[in-house]
Amino acid sequence: TLAIPSTPASYFHLLRWQAMTRIIRPLIIFTPKSLLRSKAATSPLSEFTSGTFRAVIGDTTVDPAGVTKVLLCSGKSYYDLAAERARRQSTDTAIVRLERPYPVPVRTLPEALNRYPGADVRWVQEEPANQGAWQFVSMNIPQVTGRTITGITRPSSSSPAVGSHSRHDREQKALVAAAFA
Repeated sequence: TLAIPSTPASYFHLLRWQAMTRIIRPLIIFTPKSLLRSKAATSPLSEFTSGTFRAVIGDTTVDPAGVTKVLLCSGKSYYDLAAERARRQSTDTAIVRLERPYPVPVRTLPEALNRYPGADVRWVQEEPANQGAWQFVSMNIPQVTGRTITGITRPSSSSPAVGSHSRHDREQKALVAAAFA
């Protein structure tokens, strides 16, 4: 199972789900080191002691009636998008986290997106278009949700990294700006 949790509590819930499921398969967790010390990526103790794993985490910070864009994302992208939304003081954009893209959350993802009828749905990922989850999302999520999804990604590349920190920062700013455009 490919999993890209966004919060430390998600790791715990993912491990609990992995241990309790009857299906035995390997668990692979990819995470950037930058989230280890990020204050935005902390969870209350109650997240570790109660509840269940959520494959989809909806946005409870915006009024669904005013939403014109829904940004679907996984992992670290959420924190970049949330910071930009706060900087812009945007109230027309919801950010929905897809914590486990596979298997497709056929019940919870449509429920989360149905809160925003008529909103433009975009998948935002830090990886190039030919890498990451975009190809899977573009083929499977529209069938489940009945909605068109636009991909906001870096251009296709043979390498996952551009090789220059300053170029990476420029591309990341352009990616986040495109998500809110």
